[in-house]
Amino acid sequence: MFRISTDKSELDLGLIHEFLSVQTSWARGIPFDLMRRSIENSICFGGYLGDAQIAFARVISDYATFANLVDVFVLPEHRGKGYSKALMTSVLAHPQLQGLRRFSLATGDAHGLYAQFGFTAPLYPQSLMERYVPHLYTNPEEY
Repeated sequence: MFRISTDKSELDLGLIHEFLSVQTSWARGIPFDLMRRSIENSICFGGYLGDAQIAFARVISDYATFANLVDVFVLPEHRGKGYSKALMTSVLAHPQLQGLRRFSLATGDAHGLYAQFGFTAPLYPQSLMERYVPHLYTNPEEY
């Protein structure tokens, strides 16, 4: 049975780091200590089958007006079984993430999943700006 927990002591930090630093485009090469610090300062959702972690999501928030969903994944061998939907349902139901004016995320390929939960393209994209350093972890000497 798939279970979701926000208890950080249950997180498999090695698995999360391996997945983020090797298998993602957005966190490739992230140092372990930096990943651990990001987890310490976020609400984290671990998805488990038995004792084995197979999914993860992290939310950065002020718990009043804004949240940003990041680092969402289900291990490839467990995809297509509804775990990402269960994870998203749990994230959006979390008591500290209610009544927020803006809940944002960035995705390159999961628009269909997030649209099922009310996420859309920005209403005013011209008002959004960012500072993005895509290769910071793999080529820090460039920055």
